[in-house]
Amino acid sequence: MQAALIEEVVGQFVVLKKSGSAYKGLSPFSSEKTPSFFVVPAKGIFKDFSSGKGGNVVNFLMEHEKMTYPESLRWLAAKYGIEIEESEQKSEKEDHTQREALSVVNEFARKFFTDQMRLTDEGRSVGLGYLRQRGFRDDIIERFQCGYCPEGWDTFTQTALRAGHQKELLLQAGLSKERDGNLYDFFRGRVIFPIHNVSGKVIAFGGRILRSDAKAPKYVNSPETELYVKSRTLYGLAQAKNAIVKLENCYLAEGYTDVMALHQAGVENAVASAGTSLTEDQIRVIKRYTNTITVLYDGDSAGIRASFRGIEMILAQGMNVKSVLFPDGEDPDSYARKTGSEEFQRFLTENAKDFIVFKSDLLLAEAQGDPIKRADLIRDIVRTISVVPNQIQRAVYVQQCARLLDMDEAILTAEANRIIIERSKANRPAMAGPATEPLPEPSAPDDSIAATVQPDFPEEIELLRLIVNYGKVKTTVEIMDGEGNVQENDFALAEVLSYQLLTMGIQLRHEKVKKVLEFYRVCLANMRFPEDRELANHPDPEVSALVAGVDNSLHELDPKWESKHNIFTETENMVPKRLVEDIMTRIQKIHIEEEQKEVLAEMTVEGTPDEEVDALQSRYKSLQDRKKVVNRQFGTVILPR
Repeated sequence: MQAALIEEVVGQFVVLKKSGSAYKGLSPFSSEKTPSFFVVPAKGIFKDFSSGKGGNVVNFLMEHEKMTYPESLRWLAAKYGIEIEESEQKSEKEDHTQREALSVVNEFARKFFTDQMRLTDEGRSVGLGYLRQRGFRDDIIERFQCGYCPEGWDTFTQTALRAGHQKELLLQAGLSKERDGNLYDFFRGRVIFPIHNVSGKVIAFGGRILRSDAKAPKYVNSPETELYVKSRTLYGLAQAKNAIVKLENCYLAEGYTDVMALHQAGVENAVASAGTSLTEDQIRVIKRYTNTITVLYDGDSAGIRASFRGIEMILAQGMNVKSVLFPDGEDPDSYARKTGSEEFQRFLTENAKDFIVFKSDLLLAEAQGDPIKRADLIRDIVRTISVVPNQIQRAVYVQQCARLLDMDEAILTAEANRIIIERSKANRPAMAGPATEPLPEPSAPDDSIAATVQPDFPEEIELLRLIVNYGKVKTTVEIMDGEGNVQENDFALAEVLSYQLLTMGIQLRHEKVKKVLEFYRVCLANMRFPEDRELANHPDPEVSALVAGVDNSLHELDPKWESKHNIFTETENMVPKRLVEDIMTRIQKIHIEEEQKEVLAEMTVEGTPDEEVDALQSRYKSLQDRKKVVNRQFGTVILPR
């Protein structure tokens, strides 16, 4: 879709920073410390060197949001205000994927719930009344799209069925349940908190009961679906991501109303792991936006010690962790209402403790002068420090811990190393030798194209890379006219390659490479050269992804090599013709060798007539002679047998 700005779309999901003519950021597809994800606006492509993924804006949405091709186009159309003809939508309605259908029914439910709360007497008095009683302003209620499901047994379900939504989808989305063959509303009589993905699309719901019912749970949540995976979802991220990037910190709360209260108090960089304990996937999601997480604990929370596991997972990701403990009996929601915005923000700033200080204060208070208990708690703190992957950061934490606990730093360092060694032994394969020292620091991912996993037919991929990056480069070719005179003419390398493949009779085996070269041939036949964005927006998503994967314009030599250090290098953009000739020679050799194998196989077939064997032997010798000619182009010497 030509109207879409790839840096704008990708920027909704990945924190991008300008890097020359491109943008870069941490990979959204893998866990990494060094940014290896690039967006090139001029070409309309992205490339992730850590996972090998690449392509245009549609490819990105398909990979990151798990959308189908039609879903991606509709998402972009909605974002940029591009109308899709109603006839097209109707013709495709029966072909909607499960994800599309779930998304449609979730949005229908979201609108139903918000309309119920705003437009009905029951919704205004019960649902909206509850939220206002909790002190929430209307703008915050609207920001999080809160709603209400009426008390009626099947009010929503019947409305959805009349609107054409299928029973099976309502059940799968968890909006309706079935008992004795009858459907009923799962969220009936509850205030609704829609759960959004990072782009703001509703993917699930949470519901809080308002009536007194000891048998009914206080909160219920949608089941997991193709859209909603609890372990990867953070409540409020769509509303908080911009503030998280700006403030370089993410406040992590427990529940829906905690997040809403934080936003109302002006703390908009807040999310919650509602409905699940903190997971590694959720931490990785936050890491895309910031390297610092501040965990908020209720003052009377009995699970603070249990939550230390979450802190260790954050540290293991190489992130900074701080903690804030609210006064007894308070949580972010109640304390924000009690203090007001300014005092609340000041409290968060003044009470945010480094995890070492926080854990030390909390655990040592439990020891109460018992030396054995104190030793066990110190060992527990050191074990937490040992999960930090960066050796320097780990040493700083040890120093801080030694000062706080009045311990010898060398003793704590030795204990941390002992724990690291024991952990490494436990994680090693059975045949591995014993560990004698802490594991080395993991190396940062290689930014180079060579570091990515190479697909089949690497020579053909290299040919595509050269044609994409240097196809427009002019090269001089000698051509003999009808009278035997040699003339020099300038042609683009893409034209020369296309001609050579035809004259050599080489049939490429990589189907996507063949599609790209055919696209070039069509354009060249029409006396024009394909533009970069045309390739990036090829109708076959796999082709556009492949083109993005072979683009090497993201890495350039620093000009200081020549200007400052007087070091002159011959880069490939200086000798593209030579590189093309070399790769064509390699491809030609491979095809000759493949044909030789086929000839040998035919020669060994039992019962082959002698005259056919003679012809095959002659063919094999001819191929061997051609191979010698090709090998001479490499400077290779063929020894006689």
